[in-house]
Amino acid sequence: MASPLFDLTGKVAVVTGSSKGIGKSIAMHLALAGAKVVVSSRKTPVCEEAAAEIRQAGGEAVVIPCNISQKAQCETLIAETRKQLGPVDVLVCNAASNPYYGPNEKLPDDVFMKVMQNNILSNMWLINLCLPDMRAKKDGSIMIVSSIGGVRASTVIGAYCISKAADMQLARNLAAEYGPDNIRVNTIAPGLVTTDFARALYEDPQRRAAREAATPLRRLGAPDDIAGLAVLLAGKGGAFITGQTLIADGGTTIGG
Repeated sequence: MASPLFDLTGKVAVVTGSSKGIGKSIAMHLALAGAKVVVSSRKTPVCEEAAAEIRQAGGEAVVIPCNISQKAQCETLIAETRKQLGPVDVLVCNAASNPYYGPNEKLPDDVFMKVMQNNILSNMWLINLCLPDMRAKKDGSIMIVSSIGGVRASTVIGAYCISKAADMQLARNLAAEYGPDNIRVNTIAPGLVTTDFARALYEDPQRRAAREAATPLRRLGAPDDIAGLAVLLAGKGGAFITGQTLIADGGTTIGG
């Protein structure tokens, strides 16, 4: 018999950036734990493919496309979720962008602002849109997928790392604000995970070998390595966790 600590039956979960990679894995495992999941990203066809996989595995999923850089589309995402599935119980802000690879001194202002809007401000939009549902129930779980880049320096993805550090502080602040309504806000900080999004960081064999050698578990992460934390935080198993950053990096940040 499965533990009720990880039973999400009846929960409505929105996962942005869930057509592939970490977001897709999170959506899959939330659904397998019983949640009704919204698969969302910019492109409808890939969302439909991901949702079909979830349904084939026995989960419940609907598709509501959204470009998180557009506030109106974020508003539509949450409004349509309520219409199709009901009030939102779980929000996973996974969608993010990293359009620049190189030193900060050559980073254009507009690109920096795009990273900050997509990786921080859009999260605030979505969170605020879900607040009425969660406050009404006196229950809710909000997760922002951050990165170990938020606790480490980088000479090539500096703006991205700055945004991910800001997400950690955003979670702490909002956890303090919304805690009295039993709304929990946390970040999940993956290490290097083999997704298309992080391909530039591991596709070079020498770079990959160096990272694996510097990781105590001696491997890179897989999307499913991150999804379990989302299932934990979404339900009763994580009911006393808020304002925290849960790092899943194979031990990279501890060295050794």
